[in-house]
Amino acid sequence: MSILPLSFSFSFSLFLILFPSVCLADIGTAAWYAPPYSPTACSGSDASQFPSSSLFAAAGEGIWDNGAACGRQYKLRCLSAVAAGSCKPDETIEVKIVDYGRSLVSPRSAAGTTIVLSQTAFEAVANWTASRSINIEIQQGLNYEEQ
Repeated sequence: MSILPLSFSFSFSLFLILFPSVCLADIGTAAWYAPPYSPTACSGSDASQFPSSSLFAAAGEGIWDNGAACGRQYKLRCLSAVAAGSCKPDETIEVKIVDYGRSLVSPRSAAGTTIVLSQTAFEAVANWTASRSINIEIQQGLNYEEQ
């Protein structure tokens, strides 16, 4: 016999169905890297791999998945950083994975992060001149298809 009232169980189940993103986000860290961005581990020197928004990233060890991360899309937002005031409140971005963090052509601002953002992507959620890395909330989205 369940100790929860049936109405609560139904309401909670309905909440999970209607708002699954609330339950699927992870906490991680992000660094940034500057040009050159090519060649990449995903598509070499193919310029079409980069979205026109310049919101792209390299996957860290935890999400690389032996290259299966290539083309995946992630939503993320800055939660905190060592330098107070580094995060841009209420800013959420979507980035496309185009590279592997361990094989970047240019150096990254910090090692061992969940994801390494392009300079443009990092600047969209945080002040890149104030922080080498940030704590993020990250959620995998659908595969990327530029409109």
